[in-house]
Amino acid sequence: MLEIMRNLLVPAAATAALVLSAAGAAFAAPPVYKVQTKIKIGGAARWDYVYVDSTNHRLYVAHSGADAVEVIDTVADKVVATIPNTKGVHGVAVANDLGKGYTSNGGSNDVTIFDLKTSKPTGNVKTGQNPDSIIYEPTTHRVFTFNGKSNDSTVFDAKTGEIVSASLPLGGKPEFAQVDGKGHVYANLEDKNQIVEINAKDATVTKHYSIAPCDGKTMVVSDPAAGKVVSTATIGEGVDGVAFDDGYAFSANGKDGNITMVGESGGKYAAVATIPTQIRARTIGADQSAHKLYLPTAEYGPADTKGGKGPQALPDSFEILVVGR
Repeated sequence: MLEIMRNLLVPAAATAALVLSAAGAAFAAPPVYKVQTKIKIGGAARWDYVYVDSTNHRLYVAHSGADAVEVIDTVADKVVATIPNTKGVHGVAVANDLGKGYTSNGGSNDVTIFDLKTSKPTGNVKTGQNPDSIIYEPTTHRVFTFNGKSNDSTVFDAKTGEIVSASLPLGGKPEFAQVDGKGHVYANLEDKNQIVEINAKDATVTKHYSIAPCDGKTMVVSDPAAGKVVSTATIGEGVDGVAFDDGYAFSANGKDGNITMVGESGGKYAAVATIPTQIRARTIGADQSAHKLYLPTAEYGPADTKGGKGPQALPDSFEILVVGR
C-alpha cells in the first residue's frame, strides 16, 4: 500500500458504485508509454524503492539484496556509483539545496548521509526500528524516517544530522511518505488504513484520517486538507508504488506485471491504459522532466508446478525497466 501527494493516491479496495461512477467519466486519449530499455545491475533480486533526482539526472536504487544503493546516470542509462554498507536499505531522500542524500537502512536501524556529487558516505544517524520510507522536508530542512517496526518517525536536522525527535509516535505502522511543500508530511499507516499528518516545524502529529477500506485492486484519492477520500480507480494487483507524470498517476502492479495509468476527468479517476512491464516490478519512480518511469525488477524463470513454488529470479538478473513515450 502506498500514498502519493497531489491529492493523496492510495491503492485500496473499491466498491462497485465508485468504480462505475469513475468509469462513466469522459477521459482524453492519454500519451502512449512503453518499456524503452533495461538497465542491467545484477546481484541478488531483493529491492525496495527508487528515487529520481531529475535535477542531477540521477536514479537511486535501494538494492537491499546487495546492502547498497546503486546510483544511475539517467542520461547514459548506466550505473556510475554505489553507496555501500546500507544494510537492508529501503529508500533514499535527496536535499539538492544542501548537496546531501540520505538512505534508510532497515537492517541496521540508521540513516547513511552521503554527498550528492561524490556519492561518498559522510555520516550516520540512528533511527527507530526498521526505517522504511524516508523523506526530506524542504521548508524546515529536516529528514523524516518512517520506522515500520517501532511505529514511529525519527526526525533530524538535514544539515547537521542532529536529532529533533528520536521517536515520534504515529499510531500505526508507517510505510510510504510524501510532503506538500508547505511544512506538512504525510504517511500511510498500512495496518490502520489511515493517513497520518505531521507538522514538520513542530515535529508533531496533527491528525489522522481514514482511507478504509484500503486493500486490493483500487487506487484511493484523498483530499488531505479535508481529510477524506474523494475518488477511487481500479488498478492491478501487487502494488507497492505510485508515481505521477504529466497529470497521470501510475501504479506499479508487480503481481500482474504491468502498470495501470490513471487519469482524471471532472473529479473522477479511472484507468485509461495498461502498460506491460514484468512480474515483480512493484515499485516505481518518475522523471517528470523526461517523462520516464523507472521500475526495479529481475528476470524470472517458470514456476515450479511440482514443487509448488512460484517463478524464481534468475541469478544476477536484477535490473531497472525504463518506461517512456
